[in-house]
Amino acid sequence: MTTQIRVLGPGCSRCQKLYENTSQAVAEIGMDAHVEKVDDIAEIVRRGILATPALVVDEELVLAGHVASIPTLREVLAERR
Repeated sequence: MTTQIRVLGPGCSRCQKLYENTSQAVAEIGMDAHVEKVDDIAEIVRRGILATPALVVDEELVLAGHVASIPTLREVLAERR
């Protein structure tokens, strides 16, 4: 089953960096995942996200308010495989 990963944020450079780091981590661990960037403020608010960028994996908020490094993301994502 393909894991759904969403990077939520208004489109700032930090949000873009988290998206890039997440995509790289997914590739490095060979995870079957679809990585999507969500910049729709209404959706971010609907999900109750208070700090961006945020990372949602299969509808579970796993990180918010900072740009995680690629090694950290590899670890976080590997736990959810």
